[in-house]
Amino acid sequence: MGSAVLAMAALLAACGGSSSDSNEKAGTYKVAVTDASFPAKQFIGQTSLMRIDVKNTGNRTVPTLTVTVDVEGKEGGEARIPFAIHDPQPGLAGPDRPVWVLAATYPRLAGSSEPGGAETSNAKTYSFGPLGPGKSVKAVWKLSAVRAGNYTLGYEIDAGLSGEAKAKTASGASPGGTFVTDITTALPETEVNAAGEIVEIKRGGKQ
Repeated sequence: MGSAVLAMAALLAACGGSSSDSNEKAGTYKVAVTDASFPAKQFIGQTSLMRIDVKNTGNRTVPTLTVTVDVEGKEGGEARIPFAIHDPQPGLAGPDRPVWVLAATYPRLAGSSEPGGAETSNAKTYSFGPLGPGKSVKAVWKLSAVRAGNYTLGYEIDAGLSGEAKAKTASGASPGGTFVTDITTALPETEVNAAGEIVEIKRGGKQ
């Protein structure tokens, strides 16, 4: 067992989390996505952070907070791995083509240097364990863009792994959202600012 897996097991044990759904209680649990961000403009080789913050707005503990991510559309839905599309060309040994590559030990909880989301039987779903009333999970994915194009990356929040526990917003909707991102092969123009930092030159003015 690798050190990253051991670290994940220790973290989940410390916070009472588990990737198992054996204690999942059927029902509807109220949550809200309080913040979500991912750069709309990226270039090949750029590493960016995807952040999703979720709060338990109900009065019961969410059995297992999960976040499922998928590149939207037919090709994304058919891919077996997250952050990828499926190449329909017949005879390919590995038809799934990554759009982004997830860094090792991610996702993490914001401010932590340890893994913070357990892998599940669905490679696109990450488990963050139980979430008490009023508590929040601030999850961070570190992603490197490797395929040019315009993509919509969707994410869905749920309350369990078996399908018996359902997450809903206060209005009764399924919590989640999308990021529309354009990945280009062209490197951005940069300059050195007054602080000696290399920064991107923004269109219509300097950063």
